[in-house]
Amino acid sequence: MAYTTINKSTSQFNTKLYTGNGGTQSITGVNFRPDWLWIKSRGSTGNHRTHDVVRGVDKQIYPNLSNAEYTYSPNTGVTSFDSDGFSLGSDGGQNANTETYVSWNWKANGAGSANTDGSINSTVSVNTTAGFSIVKWTGNGVAGASIGHGLGVVPKMIIVKRLNDTANWTVYHATLGNTHRLELNNETASTSDAGAWNNQTPTTTVFYTGNNLTVGNNGSTYVAYCFAEKTGYSKFGSYTGDGTTDNAFIYTGFKPTFFMTKRYSDTARWVIWDAVRDPYNNLGRLIYGNEDSAEGGYTVYLDFMSNGIKILDGNSKWGANGSNYIYMAFGQSLVGSNNVPCTAR
Repeated sequence: MAYTTINKSTSQFNTKLYTGNGGTQSITGVNFRPDWLWIKSRGSTGNHRTHDVVRGVDKQIYPNLSNAEYTYSPNTGVTSFDSDGFSLGSDGGQNANTETYVSWNWKANGAGSANTDGSINSTVSVNTTAGFSIVKWTGNGVAGASIGHGLGVVPKMIIVKRLNDTANWTVYHATLGNTHRLELNNETASTSDAGAWNNQTPTTTVFYTGNNLTVGNNGSTYVAYCFAEKTGYSKFGSYTGDGTTDNAFIYTGFKPTFFMTKRYSDTARWVIWDAVRDPYNNLGRLIYGNEDSAEGGYTVYLDFMSNGIKILDGNSKWGANGSNYIYMAFGQSLVGSNNVPCTAR
């Protein structure tokens, strides 16, 4: 059994629920200072919103839209990243009075520092323990440009957004390889596009971009969220649905608390579940990552098991017969002596 370096997953990733008050408030109970937070209203329609410490607390981008980065008026949006959470102003997108919200929070390493590993210098905030980094750079229009990611291991998933102008989000996933990409804000299937990754696989120090405007346009600014697998904590893989109520089992080696999946062999929404909004099995409270729709569901879709995920129906978005899916998952092994992950509950 492989060893884990993470004794407490909630010190690296955590899901936090809160209710807006229409004024100002501090959200606590995250258990760490979040460096990347992703917020979504639950009870009504509203765009997804994400903030990170590298771009700055007042800078927002929308995971479900192609819009350029938006800068808040002072003290209206997310106003600070705090030691145990974050603080909010009165903006209705993330603090409307009586509206319920979910925030998914990741720990990197503060505002970041200069990284010169690639052909393009970058600013990188990296948490090597958890396999997560935030990278910001300016494109040069050169196919095959390389950007340092700071992880020290090969990333399994990279999510990129152009900041200074409109462009679709572009997703690299190791399952699809260096010739294909997905779009976080769209339902489209995986597409072949050398302009995204220049058909070059990331290394332990850099990832590569083509000259596609979504990742490498000359003079455009970009942010990337990079993920590497960590035993007992995170997994980035794929599975094939069989269309039945006794559907695929996805082995992760830990009990998941967050699961996002996307059918890549055909069109389908990005779907997100977590164990805080839905703490008991027969999980049904789903959020679509590429839509502004409210939280939906309450029908049985899947179970979070002690060592993976069990799909429980044949819906085309996560379990259709013969359809192929990629996923990202975070969670926690039951840890015994010497940080050895256990799979029994």
